Amino acid sequence: MGRQFYLDLARAGHRMPIGLDLVLHEQPNPEAIVRDGQALGQVVAETARRYRTPLAIARMDLQIEKTVLLVILGVPAAEAALYHFPTDPGAAAVARLAAGLPPVNLALQAQIDAVGYIAAHTDLVPIGMTIGPFSLMTKLLKDPITPLYMAGSGITAEDDADVALVERALELGLRVILYSVAAQIRAGAGAVFMAEPAASVVYISPNQIQAGSDIFERYVIAADRQVKALLDRHGVDLIFHCCGELNEYMLRQFTTLDPVVLSLGSSRRLWEDAAVVPKHIVLYGNLPSKHFYSDAVITTEQVEAQACDLLYRMGRAGHPFILGSECDILHVSGSGETIRKKVAAFLGCRCDGPRPIRRHGEGRGTEQDTPAQ
Repeated sequence: MGRQFYLDLARAGHRMPIGLDLVLHEQPNPEAIVRDGQALGQVVAETARRYRTPLAIARMDLQIEKTVLLVILGVPAAEAALYHFPTDPGAAAVARLAAGLPPVNLALQAQIDAVGYIAAHTDLVPIGMTIGPFSLMTKLLKDPITPLYMAGSGITAEDDADVALVERALELGLRVILYSVAAQIRAGAGAVFMAEPAASVVYISPNQIQAGSDIFERYVIAADRQVKALLDRHGVDLIFHCCGELNEYMLRQFTTLDPVVLSLGSSRRLWEDAAVVPKHIVLYGNLPSKHFYSDAVITTEQVEAQACDLLYRMGRAGHPFILGSECDILHVSGSGETIRKKVAAFLGCRCDGPRPIRRHGEGRGTEQDTPAQ
């Protein structure tokens, strides 16, 4: 679509959730739908229409590429979710993966076909979906934090088997992701939403970064750039998402990927991030939607007040902004109506100025009275 399209949405005051999972679980057979591309595409389209957005965002299932990878390497699909590489599977695994793509599993094929359905049968913008390479790597290891710290200290794959395992898992994951993204591009994706929630201070030491380590650039951004390069070759937009805990260095690194939209979690103060993020990148988010299921954590009135507060602050910051959820809003059994009420609250609230709000610890901690400033 091109960058101006998203800037125009922001200028028009667009609001939207990432709400496919809510609509999916209103259907009588969600488990069957996620394996049927046309049916899934229809739910993607219904979600976009319901929330009055031109962006038809694919289902955020960050296990799909992991399952595809592991099944090709001989791990039963039923075991994939909890499976971790015990040791470096070696160069043979790379060759086996290259020879094994395709086939893909039903969930990935449905995702590809759903993108194709949107492209062929609607006037919506088909938005593909993928996990980021670094985040997929962390799902393939039982303990990625220790070898990442070692690598940040200068230990190489030649020095240590666990560092070698990190690099092999990253290589394997990147291959599957590039395949997935290329297939969604061929199906007609106008943009791809890449989720890198693990690219955060939880997995990479901010102290090492401050001391001069390039670990974040080598293990996160370099792989992400390969996905971005594929998108650029085909004129497809990048929507980049990270709902993890970040420092400013990490945020600046994400901006070097030059996404059209940067989606951040509720731990971030977007009005402060606006001073770091270039104005041609739309900021998206970041209401605490992970808590929408519970009135004990956040009420509908608090959601509305936080939405108005965020709109006010972002308006003062003068940065292109789309109000939305901090991540995809997952269905929670028994809480569907509660969640939908909060989505409706931020989509429909009229905000004429800042409001005093009870903010949930600015995204964490205890509640406190916080007037907008």
